[in-house]
Amino acid sequence: MRSRTGGMWWGTTIEAPDPSGLAKFYAELLDWRIGHEEPGTAIVAASPAGPFFVFQKAEGYRAPAWPPADGDQRPMMHFDFQVGDLDSAVAEAVALGAILAEFQPQENVRVLFDPAGHPFCLCRDGE
Repeated sequence: MRSRTGGMWWGTTIEAPDPSGLAKFYAELLDWRIGHEEPGTAIVAASPAGPFFVFQKAEGYRAPAWPPADGDQRPMMHFDFQVGDLDSAVAEAVALGAILAEFQPQENVRVLFDPAGHPFCLCRDGE
């Protein structure tokens, strides 16, 4: 975007019932830092320059359904994180509060749900 200048932030905003709790989950999972918190908003950053995940309070939040099902809230986006050891990455995420999805579409990918119910994927590249 040409109107951006140095020092401007960019990121992805995610709705959540508990922005602070979800920010803490992703900060631990990714070894990022919580850069800002205020009522209804929490921001996690890879570095002071970003990228950023912004978690915003959503009244009436409904977690998306996985796998997608007619009539249910569909996932509109999800995070993919590449990992070296799929089993240990899953164990670490679960220890932080993630839940392993029952339906797993690929051998080298694990779908999990964060504490707010958003699906995310841990992906191991093929050998």
